[in-house]
Amino acid sequence: MPKMKTHKGSQKRFKRTGSGKLKRSHAYTSHMFVHKSQKQKRKLRKSALVSSGDYKRIKSMLPYK
Repeated sequence: MPKMKTHKGSQKRFKRTGSGKLKRSHAYTSHMFVHKSQKQKRKLRKSALVSSGDYKRIKSMLPYK
């Protein structure tokens, strides 16, 4: 049986936490900051966990992570 390949786009976007959950960064953080409030920009800086609906799909893309 050949080895499974890691999805390279997912590998760059997701990290594992110490307890094994998947961590992601927020969207809407690249440009047009004049239109966003300071509160929104501050909250977008922090990382978030992958939702339970997406977890299974993303986990299959990262077999060795």
